[in-house]
Amino acid sequence: MRMRTLVSAAALAASTLVPVLALDAPADAVSGKTWNRLAQCESGGRWHINTHNGYYGGLQISLGTWRGYGGRKLASLPSRASRAEQIRIAERIKKHQGWGAWPACSARIGVR
Repeated sequence: MRMRTLVSAAALAASTLVPVLALDAPADAVSGKTWNRLAQCESGGRWHINTHNGYYGGLQISLGTWRGYGGRKLASLPSRASRAEQIRIAERIKKHQGWGAWPACSARIGVR
C-alpha cells in the first residue's frame, strides 16, 4: 500500500512539472525552421557562402556585426562558422536589433 502511494505521488509531481517546463522557454525563441527560411532568402540556404560582398554565411552577417556580437570567438568569418554558431550569433543580433537586421528577407518570410 505504501509503495502505491509513493508511485502515485511521484506521478502527480511529474505531471505538474511538465507544464512548468514548457513555459520555461523564452517567448522570443526562434525555431531552426525560421532561421532556415531566412537563410534561404538571404543566401539561398548556403551557410558557408562568401560572395565577397561584405556579408557572410547563411544569414549574410557583416564582419563588423559578427565581431561585435562575439562571433570571432567561434570563427574568423561567419561563413567559416557552423550553422548552429551562425544562429547563436544571429539570436544575439536579433535580441538587440530585431528582425530589422535582415529587413528585406524578414519581411519576405513574414517575421517581425
